[in-house]
Amino acid sequence: MSTTWYTYTDFRIQHTVVGTLRATDAVYSPQLHNRRKLFVHLPPSYATASDRRYPVIYMQDGQNLFDQALSYAGEWQVDETMVALSNEGIEAIVVGIPNMGVRRIDEYSPFRDPRVRRGGRGDWYVAFVANTVKPLIDAEFRTLPEREHTGLLGSSMGGLISLYGFFARPDIFGFTGVMSPSLWFAREAIFSYVQQAPYQAGRIYLDIGTYEGADWRQIQRSSQRYVNMTLQTTRRMRDLLAEKGYLPGVQLRYDEEAGAVHNEAAWARRLPGAVRFLLGHEPSAPGSAVAETWWEF
Repeated sequence: MSTTWYTYTDFRIQHTVVGTLRATDAVYSPQLHNRRKLFVHLPPSYATASDRRYPVIYMQDGQNLFDQALSYAGEWQVDETMVALSNEGIEAIVVGIPNMGVRRIDEYSPFRDPRVRRGGRGDWYVAFVANTVKPLIDAEFRTLPEREHTGLLGSSMGGLISLYGFFARPDIFGFTGVMSPSLWFAREAIFSYVQQAPYQAGRIYLDIGTYEGADWRQIQRSSQRYVNMTLQTTRRMRDLLAEKGYLPGVQLRYDEEAGAVHNEAAWARRLPGAVRFLLGHEPSAPGSAVAETWWEF
């Protein structure tokens, strides 16, 4: 069955989309036995550079990436970011894969967490991206299909599955963006998995806000303990990745954003630096709001 792509638009509501956003409906996953829409944001030069091919970033939580009208928690402004980066010569195709609502946690972790009784379908989700979505995108758009030009990016549980997918499918993914990852899930099972996984060549971007987990309205002792725990857990993953051989500033970039909480606005602020690094360009300029601490091991 062929896939029909169309330019995303809906004149009934006000949109915030910048650039060209394509979409297709009801893509079936034989791995997960469900269907979902896909979004594809094309680089500004795509229509005019007819022979050019582009790297591809597969991003989780696709509802929150491009349009405030679609978002349930705020917009990442991925489209605005990619258009702005094109002025620096940085261009990529971005594929937004929406989550499945109540099944989000199940699909975004390969590990079952007995405390919340969720998770465990992450292997099928990664297989869906690698074996179903990627061939669909490669067939329709002018991609650079090799692993070094193909990556995953997500936040929170989406960050967890993006890190896992990098190690689980090194034949497909050559870089990953891991923003504010839920490393605590399933009693931190991701640590033993990463530790035992073979080193895979590629780039890893990892970040965290220094005030994630806190209630911004009222600082409680319990929330401050959670903030400290979240920071320390993310720093432990940074150190583990460095110990595996990911050279800081070369294969690994770690950012902490002072005062940032766990939300889409924070991830939108850090996205330009993440994309620059993952696509092999220079880190963001000094003086940005993000504290670049990957050299402080």
